[in-house]
This record gives sequence, C-alpha cells and structure tokens, in this order.
Amino acid sequence: MNWDQVVIAIMGGDRREQEIARCAVAAGAQVRAYGFPWPEEGIAGVNHVSNPREALEGADIALFPIPGIAPDGALFAPQCAERIIPDREMLSGMRRPGHIILGWADPKLKAHCETLGITLHEYEWDEDLMLLRGPAIVEGMLKVLIENTDITIHKAKVCLVGQGTIGSLVTHTLLALGAHVHVAARNAVQRAAAHAAGAESHELSDLAKVLPDTDIVIASVPARVLGRELLETLPRHALLVDLAAPPGGIDRDAAQALGLKFVWARGLGARAPITVGRSQWSGVHRRIDNILKEKQ
Repeated sequence: MNWDQVVIAIMGGDRREQEIARCAVAAGAQVRAYGFPWPEEGIAGVNHVSNPREALEGADIALFPIPGIAPDGALFAPQCAERIIPDREMLSGMRRPGHIILGWADPKLKAHCETLGITLHEYEWDEDLMLLRGPAIVEGMLKVLIENTDITIHKAKVCLVGQGTIGSLVTHTLLALGAHVHVAARNAVQRAAAHAAGAESHELSDLAKVLPDTDIVIASVPARVLGRELLETLPRHALLVDLAAPPGGIDRDAAQALGLKFVWARGLGARAPITVGRSQWSGVHRRIDNILKEKQ
C-alpha cells in the first residue's frame, strides 16, 4: 500500500491537529477530520465530516490526540460540542487491519481494539517527541504561572514533583529565571540530575517538610502523588499547576475544597500549534511508514 491509498481519520484535539492534517495531505494521504477547531478557510485536501462515525468509516488509520483520555473515555477535544468517546460500535467501521496512533490508550480503548483486531500505537512517552514539543509546554506553563500569581517567578519557592523529560526542562527553565527550585522524585538518578542542575532534590517522602513554605507546586507525573494530607500543609497563597495526563499528580477536588488555586494545564503544546503539530507529525509519519512497509 502507498500513501495515496491510505485513508486517515483525525479525531479530536486542538489547533495542532490542523497542522497534522496539512502534513498528512502533503504526504499524499486521503484525510478526514472531526472534533478539532476548523479554520474558516478550511484545510485544502481535508474532508471535514459531521460526526466521528463518518470519520472512521473505512479509515485505515485513526489519529487521536496526545493529551490523555478522560476517565469516561473521551478524547481530548476542548472545542468540540460533543464528547468523543470511541466505543466498539464506532471503531468497528474502520478498515481491517486498522491502526490507531495516539498519545496513550485507556483500558477501555485497549479492550475495544483487541476485540476488533485494531492495533494501537502509543507515543506519549517517546522521548524525542517529548523534547521537540517540550519548549512549547514550558512556555505555556510560564504563562500559567504569571497569570495566576501575584509574585515573580524570580526568588519564588517552587516545588516540582517529577523529573522526567518535561520535568527536567521545567527545572532548568525555572532555575534560569531565578526561582528557588525543589524537586521531589522517586528515581535516584533523576534526583541526582536535579541536584546537578542546581535544584534542591528530595525523595517523595520529604514533601511534607518541603511544602509548608512553598509558593508554587508543579506536578509532572500522571500518578496521584499530592493528596489532601499533603495539600493541607501548603500556605493559602500557593498555586498548584498539574502538567500531567489523567489522573494527574494532584488531587484537584481536595485542592478546591481547601481553597487552593489549582490549574490543570493540559494541552500546553497548543501554545505553538504549528511547531508542535509538525513535531508530532514526525512521529506519526514514522509509524505510518512502518505500517505501510509491513503491508508490502
């Protein structure tokens, strides 16, 4: 199979998906779109359909967004009028063998695909793609911090929970801006890297000692690390920012009950949709190439 024989359905997302659609057309694919913001001028070569079933009917490949799937199974689609939940009936319209390329899949989607013989390709944690979109995420995070605090980042005490690919970029950026950065992480190598960068490093068990005089808390791990007991130790002015995919690293219900300012900053890659869309496409293109080679 060649690119001009491939039908791609792009579902959900934000303005990044506009650029991905343009890239898919440029590669020669037949492209359908649903669930992301549609520009007034349209997108040349892309068929904008009216519902998700129409998008998936006969599609060889479906592209779902990078941001994680919500607890009810809905795709990330902040400007779509309806929640897009890819159930078994909807997915059954895909041409076999079907392929879905996305950030990551929840257990329900995995079960549907296993039953239908559809292959999932997850790339949320591909380090090269995370680094390519990392600057946009960090810039978006800085905007969130500036808009939601009455203090400067310079000299603020910031506690970052997690020190993976994005977390390490956050640490270096905040240090460069003059923040007092404390990093809590399970991984000893990540703690050592944070120390080498100039941050104070801690085990997660130290959080109760670190948080009481913290101005800003940033979570970058998709596991509920900061529950009510730890949140109760924070000063009332503290800002909580969760960069993680569902379920997030912070108990947002507890934060709101305690009167703490909380921002779940999902989809920050949308801050630079052209740059990030193209970087995402580089990973998607590689996977589609591999799929086509296997069919030859």
